[in-house]
Amino acid sequence: MKKVAIIGASGYVGAELAGLLAQHSQVSIEHLVISENSTSYGKHFADLHARWQGVIDVPLFTFSAQWFEQYGSQLDAVFFATPHEFSAQWAAKFVEAGVKVFDLSGGFRLKSCDQYPQYYGFEHQFPEYVKQAVYGLAEFNEQTISQASLIAVPGCYPTASLLAIKPLADSQLIDESQLIVVNGISGVSGAGRNANLATSFNEVSLKPYNILQHRHQPEISQEAGCQVIFNPHLAPFKRGLLSTVTLSVQSGVSSQDVQQAYLTAYQDKPLIRLKQSWPQIDHVAHTPFADIYCQVDEQKQVAVVSCAIDNLLKGAAAQAVQCFNLSYGWASHLHLLPKTISLGAA
Repeated sequence: MKKVAIIGASGYVGAELAGLLAQHSQVSIEHLVISENSTSYGKHFADLHARWQGVIDVPLFTFSAQWFEQYGSQLDAVFFATPHEFSAQWAAKFVEAGVKVFDLSGGFRLKSCDQYPQYYGFEHQFPEYVKQAVYGLAEFNEQTISQASLIAVPGCYPTASLLAIKPLADSQLIDESQLIVVNGISGVSGAGRNANLATSFNEVSLKPYNILQHRHQPEISQEAGCQVIFNPHLAPFKRGLLSTVTLSVQSGVSSQDVQQAYLTAYQDKPLIRLKQSWPQIDHVAHTPFADIYCQVDEQKQVAVVSCAIDNLLKGAAAQAVQCFNLSYGWASHLHLLPKTISLGAA
């Protein structure tokens, strides 16, 4: 059994992570941890997340240097579902204590420390760990994840966008002289659990935001290996995310070439579902799946690809569990899928 802690257990992602790990046969959740100034001090996990009453009725620990000194080295792994700067400050201490770190914040996603002040608002103090961190896109980085002690779990928008782009990029089918445009739409849970008028359900309408300056744009470009224009949108639904990518393919590339690239990339990936029609958020909400569909206009040499995910699961907690599984040599989807049903002959 692997002893784990979740730091940031009071938020939406932390709660999803706790639910997944509680059902994992190889995991013992030792501590669910909140920040020192959290309003959840003295409460139990199920007080905050009532659907886990009777399942995860445990007290919440408060993070402090004393907590780390007393319990940190006793863990096998720690999950950060925290603000970016917090994980950037503390992840190194856990790694030095021999604890594997799965960081669901943006603290280690970008490989250039120079980008953190612009996109995350702080100066990164641990460039050696930025260099050491492995990007946790589970379907593409299995080998490096399995050998890493610090894994930067991708953001939700980059996950959907990269799952759409990378099969074509890796097959060298993209005409990189033309713009790659990613339009992303996310539900309000992506903004976190803290109250904010701008993300209050009664205030939200479908709208673009942070155009040409969103922190996920350099992350998508970095991991795709090509520059993208990323247009995020906020939508009035609770959970789910859809990225639609428009790109030019190389001269002579056919629809069959594009379809084969996706089949080659995902034929042995249980959490990727290649669809025969445009994906819908309702079909992936509350699941760890990514649904992908692509169409090609051979005359215009343009491909349009859509990927739908649950932003809290495949875009965060479920992918963190995939990385956790890979890091211990297990199948990435271990304990993320229910048993499949196969009916006998009539």
